[in-house]
Amino acid sequence: MSIRVIKPGLLTTIQDLGRWGYQKYGVPVSGAMDKDAVRIANMLVGNEEADAVLEVTLSGAEFRMEHTGLIAVCGGNLRPVIDDMPLPMWRPVIVNEGSRIKFRGPDYSSKRGCRAYIAFAGGIDVPVLMGSRSTYIRSELGGYSGRMLQAGDVLSVLKPGECSRLLEQRIAEERRVKHIGYVTTAWYVDPSGFYPRENVIRVMEGSHFSWMTARGQQSFVYQKYRIEPSSDRMGYRLRGTEGPLELTGEIELLSEGVTEGTIQLPPSGEPILLLADRQTTGGYPRIAHVASADLALLAQLPPGAQLSFHLISVQEAERLLIMKETQMNQLRHSIKLKAFLGN
Repeated sequence: MSIRVIKPGLLTTIQDLGRWGYQKYGVPVSGAMDKDAVRIANMLVGNEEADAVLEVTLSGAEFRMEHTGLIAVCGGNLRPVIDDMPLPMWRPVIVNEGSRIKFRGPDYSSKRGCRAYIAFAGGIDVPVLMGSRSTYIRSELGGYSGRMLQAGDVLSVLKPGECSRLLEQRIAEERRVKHIGYVTTAWYVDPSGFYPRENVIRVMEGSHFSWMTARGQQSFVYQKYRIEPSSDRMGYRLRGTEGPLELTGEIELLSEGVTEGTIQLPPSGEPILLLADRQTTGGYPRIAHVASADLALLAQLPPGAQLSFHLISVQEAERLLIMKETQMNQLRHSIKLKAFLGN
């Protein structure tokens, strides 16, 4: 069972939930930018949530199914089609052998992101390095030969598990939505529960928030920021509408550990927001941290997009994360019921 890359698009890599536990050795976590989308896509095809998927960025990617199998596309709406017919997102889909899956590019009217994720029943079969199949391009680590995919690459797919086989059987029996290239369900996951607001990112004060001037603290919260074109999977460079943020003076720091969502303030006064491929340590003041519940929303913002910050407490961030995990647990339970009981 395999998938052939016809066109890799702007940037397509193999990702999972990350390479955890090795930052102390200088190895970045990496993994998918939008981990919520990865988890849901894997649930929808009966995989383990940490199984490897394809992360497709913006446009141009095209793949050929070399077998009939179950897939799910979640994340940003990059207008996927299968054999030139619209491919439904956020639901399990049985795709016929020989069918071609294309991504035409973002649907800017829907404002639903710049990264899509394709899960295949069984998961993508590449070597596991330090507990993960994720690609970290800068070090040529993991994924498919440590690089972005190229035309002609053939990706092997592992044998689907029991839940995947049952889901595929239920869908084939019900034939709720049938087209020439695929069969899918009438039910789907509503993504609005995971991307509820437009570009307002909730953050907590960092260790060095008070090192900004009073004006800098006020500007941080009230101004809007543009994601600069030089941004990438390592981090977003932000330019504020009211100018650079001010520190109380020249500050020198020893490098300390950073995490996904850490917001650093370099001497330029223009914040850097660290993401999936972040470095393991940083020496700039850490003025804030993005609440974990908003990392998926953040990951779907493309260069040129605007965002703003809203300060919350650590307790509120914990409450939001618990709410999201409750949603995930309910979704996982519902999908398994549909697989094993057909409800």
